[in-house]
Amino acid sequence: MEQVWLQSALWVGLALVAALISIRISISVALIEICVGAFAGNLLGITTTEWINYLAGVGAILLTFLAGAEIDPAVIRKHFWSSVSIGVMGFLAPYLGVLAFARYVCGWPWPQAQIAGIALSTTSVAVVYAVMVETGFNKTEMGKIILAACFINDIGTVLALGIVFANYNLWLVLFAVVTAMAMWLLPKVVPWYFSKVGNRISEPEIKSILLILFFLGGLAAIAKSEAVLPAYLIGMVLAPFFLKDRILSQRMRVIAFTLLTPFYFLKAGSLVKFGTIASAFWLIAAYLGVKMLTKFVGILPLTKAFRFEKKEGMYTTLMMCTGLTFGSISALFGFTNGIIDQDQYTILVTAVIGSAVVPTLIAQKFFQPKRPDKEAGDV
Repeated sequence: MEQVWLQSALWVGLALVAALISIRISISVALIEICVGAFAGNLLGITTTEWINYLAGVGAILLTFLAGAEIDPAVIRKHFWSSVSIGVMGFLAPYLGVLAFARYVCGWPWPQAQIAGIALSTTSVAVVYAVMVETGFNKTEMGKIILAACFINDIGTVLALGIVFANYNLWLVLFAVVTAMAMWLLPKVVPWYFSKVGNRISEPEIKSILLILFFLGGLAAIAKSEAVLPAYLIGMVLAPFFLKDRILSQRMRVIAFTLLTPFYFLKAGSLVKFGTIASAFWLIAAYLGVKMLTKFVGILPLTKAFRFEKKEGMYTTLMMCTGLTFGSISALFGFTNGIIDQDQYTILVTAVIGSAVVPTLIAQKFFQPKRPDKEAGDV
């Protein structure tokens, strides 16, 4: 038992180091946790155990739910055609482009190529949201379109991950029916139920959400789908409620980011092999380049069609090139299910990390539009 406590101390210590570095250099803590996990896996030789895998899995489910719960339906309705068009193309173009590159250039078998396409089709809501808030663009029309398009893009990624690798049998039908019923019933029941049991120290609201997510995640696993799929969909339908009840959302976020998601991202990083990065550097760069190129081919013409200014169009396209959370979730899904090997996992995750950094730096340095006024009267 003492070994478990020492392992716990090591992993939480690594999470603390990542948090302090993130604060110091103002970069997403998820990205830093992956990097710290990579150094720990290669230099300290940390390994995962059954309980670490469980906590990491819960972290992925809760993180995905919270991402879905951030979707503002009013924003998507207001900017429907632009956000949906950019979001759909933001998923479809890199998925098909990376899929073709992995299959026909790299010679990866179809299942492995599909994982590559899904992992690099994402856009990072976490990175984009942080940048939008920091620059003040989250209050502008352009910023709202970008954020809405990010959510649409990630819906495509999550659906692809859940659909492409599912077993098409009666279990999948049952999973689909139960998930659809939950999506229909929960928005009607949750506000009334939470008003009756809310604001208790025992947190019945959060326990109820976890019960639903775990049950649907179990059905997804039996159907050979992915547990993050129902988590994202349930988060989406409950988003109007959680956007109003920011206190409950904050309590769930504290639970997730304090204890659960660090295990997920540290685990994701610990599986990266430095030797593979060194030997496959140009292949990693190629995957990153294909992702960015296909995003540009798909999205930049749409920004012109929707009459974005030239600088705004380039900025929007570059921000849609980012990726982190769902990219790493997809790559880790492929590795843990034996679809890709550890070298391929390292290649994809490193390309995902690169997509969180490179497009953001280029956008901020060369194409950031004029900073919007934060207050009336500001120059």
